[in-house]
Amino acid sequence: MSEAKKDEVVVAAHGPAKVSLKKGQEYYYCTCGRSKSQPFCDGSHKGTSFTPMAFTPEQDGIFNLCQCKHTKQAPFCDGSHLKLP
Repeated sequence: MSEAKKDEVVVAAHGPAKVSLKKGQEYYYCTCGRSKSQPFCDGSHKGTSFTPMAFTPEQDGIFNLCQCKHTKQAPFCDGSHLKLP
């Protein structure tokens, strides 16, 4: 990962993270791309304008969470990574 300016999103990966989520459990999605615990927040956004996105799944299951940070359906992957350079 290249060094990014503090208020620029970092593309953590050019593909989604397939994760198992539990209904009713709160999760914190990384919005900055700096977290070492992708796709979840580890506090690496400190000192930037980014904040994690809290979300709670409505059902148990395996989900594809965005790691490119360009999705329009955060935290879920919408294929935006396919349009990145």
